[in-house]
Amino acid sequence: MDRIANVYFENRLAGSLTQIEDEYKFTYHADYLAGGTPLSFNLPLQEDAFVSAHLFPFFENLVSEGWLRRLQSQQQKIDENDRFGLLLANGRDLIGAVRIDPAITETDKSYDLLQD
Repeated sequence: MDRIANVYFENRLAGSLTQIEDEYKFTYHADYLAGGTPLSFNLPLQEDAFVSAHLFPFFENLVSEGWLRRLQSQQQKIDENDRFGLLLANGRDLIGAVRIDPAITETDKSYDLLQD
């Protein structure tokens, strides 16, 4: 299943981070490209998506380490090696100007309607 996160910089939607099987993509949103700041040196502002077989180092370094990662993994029942999953679960409470929120997909909306 695809996993998608909205990436915010200083409370402004900067782009989308997506995991599709073993591939990661980061794409800046058009509005952000018009006057935003690059998230990192390795993610300069551009229209084309960045694609990698691994989670980009910028996002990798936002994931907790050590005892905190183990605690989050145990309490949230997320594999300790699932860095994207840990980022989705804990990305709203990061130090600094970046925030990661799980994106609401059409599948999520359909599921919510079934629950009502």
